[in-house]
Amino acid sequence: MIELAILGFLAEQPLHGYQLRTRIAQLAGHARPISDGSLYPAITRLEKAGLLVRRLEAGSAAAQRHTLDLTAAGRAELLRRLAEPAELDITDSTRFNVLLAFLGRLGDPAAQCRVLRRRLDFLTTPASFFYAGDRPQRAAEQADLFRRGMLTVARATSRAEQAWLREALAELAT
Repeated sequence: MIELAILGFLAEQPLHGYQLRTRIAQLAGHARPISDGSLYPAITRLEKAGLLVRRLEAGSAAAQRHTLDLTAAGRAELLRRLAEPAELDITDSTRFNVLLAFLGRLGDPAAQCRVLRRRLDFLTTPASFFYAGDRPQRAAEQADLFRRGMLTVARATSRAEQAWLREALAELAT
């Protein structure tokens, strides 16, 4: 998630590390805070792979700052990751939202549709947080108030996302 977000935001414009951290934190939300201990090693990995470069520039105060920018290889890698997301990028809601935030950069409606169809297929496969044997439990079957709440909210969220995915697929098809 962090590497995709780094590539995606830097595709929009060069950024300083702090600016990048702020944008990723805003995108990921409070559920997944971004620490320097995870951001800067990811930046270093991407830099060593030739996907981004650091440029030293004068700071607004006395200190110099590093600006991060994508290389041509970094832009190509972003497009590859958008067109061929890992399974976890499809099944994990937070990771999928990061993917979705930059999917417009892909520019190929057919490739965008393939990604959205994978997410829709995942959401339409019966699943639950709780099971009765091998069968997913529905909210109405759950006696515990709080587990029932989890299932109710998850179902409503899933239905809303499925409806949006179908609308997006129809729009991309035209």
